[in-house]
Amino acid sequence: MAPRSGDGVGEGTAATRARRKPGTTARARNLRQRENQTEALLWLELKRSKLGGYKFTRQFPIGPYFADFCCRTKRLVVEIDGSQHADSAYDRRRDDHFRALGYCTLRFWNHDVLKRRAAVCDTILAALDGRLNGNVTAPDLRFVFARPTRIPESKSQHRNVSP
Repeated sequence: MAPRSGDGVGEGTAATRARRKPGTTARARNLRQRENQTEALLWLELKRSKLGGYKFTRQFPIGPYFADFCCRTKRLVVEIDGSQHADSAYDRRRDDHFRALGYCTLRFWNHDVLKRRAAVCDTILAALDGRLNGNVTAPDLRFVFARPTRIPESKSQHRNVSP
């Protein structure tokens, strides 16, 4: 392979291309590889845009936190929680952080995903389609609503990169 000419083309892209903190991608990859059975079962329903044509990402980094599942286009975070998360102050802080960034958060219990997966998927679709439009707290569900945020025109132009 010939050495670079020094014209700047293709040089330094590794330093400027990444928008995440070093180690974030590796941590997300590690979390995906260690996912529990419940997350794996829900991922079967969400991957490859199976659920209503919406694309989801697993272990998506949002600030200092990782969302179990995230639909970036609809700014919806789906979290699957075990009993250790019951009434968790940490989870409330995460939800507040997500909301401040314009993400709605939908939380389900592990046993609901295991026993009532179709109902869980229907609820996710309702949130994606805008049929849930306010905070909901129930024994088997928590939905934290975030008002839609508009991306300023100058920033949205930078996100549309042509191939």
